[in-house]
Amino acid sequence: ASVSEPAQKCCTENIQPFLTSILEELMGPVSSGFAEVRSLFDKEVNEIIQDFQKTNDMTRLKENMDQLMTLPFNSVKMEPCYVKVNLLQELLQDLKSRFKVYHIDFVIQRTQNFMQELMENAVYTFEQLFSPSRQADSAKVATTIEKVKLRVLK
Repeated sequence: ASVSEPAQKCCTENIQPFLTSILEELMGPVSSGFAEVRSLFDKEVNEIIQDFQKTNDMTRLKENMDQLMTLPFNSVKMEPCYVKVNLLQELLQDLKSRFKVYHIDFVIQRTQNFMQELMENAVYTFEQLFSPSRQADSAKVATTIEKVKLRVLK
């Protein structure tokens, strides 16, 4: 009871007025990173579509799909997504001194883990939705891939 009122006053005066602006500042790099994940998925599926339209080869399509499934674990391709979140390092340094925020690396790492998880979910969902269509007429495969991609991105 003796600590509650001073703690509440401290939070109300020294922390709460800054929460909205802090959140907005932090969401910039986070949103940018997740947008990059979306863009990478879109780009990779578009490459599969273009390759299939050129070759019309179902075996190669399966190889490309298998390769897509490994995308979340491909550190080279995922790196541009992760780099966007590294901007949090600078933003969190300021918070560290003002609000005693520690474990900055943990925040960045968890955000990057969520990005990888999002990509895993996207490629898994894509594979699940497209899988029944693999036996379809090869003339319709590219259109089906595009529809599934748009559904996953939605």
